Amino acid sequence: MPVTIEIPTAFRRFTAGAPKVDCSATTIAEALTELIARFPELSRHVRDDSGQIRQFLNVYLNEEDIRFLGGESCCVKEGDRVLLVPSIAGGSR
Repeated sequence: MPVTIEIPTAFRRFTAGAPKVDCSATTIAEALTELIARFPELSRHVRDDSGQIRQFLNVYLNEEDIRFLGGESCCVKEGDRVLLVPSIAGGSR
């Protein structure tokens, strides 16, 4: 069973509508690199100009924020789920 990256609805237009993408990564960084390699148009929504995960994109490994697991270097294994969750900003006054 591969690692599954769950794609939020807002990003599915860059993945031909796919809600999930399977990969064979061993770290979060590898998973994101593999995702971007498959869907290059998604790159600017995942990483900033310096190559860091965008400030308003939260990444979870099996429901846990990767910031508390060691960031992009945290390991993933078969059956894990990586969730991309874009922050929603704005609102009315």
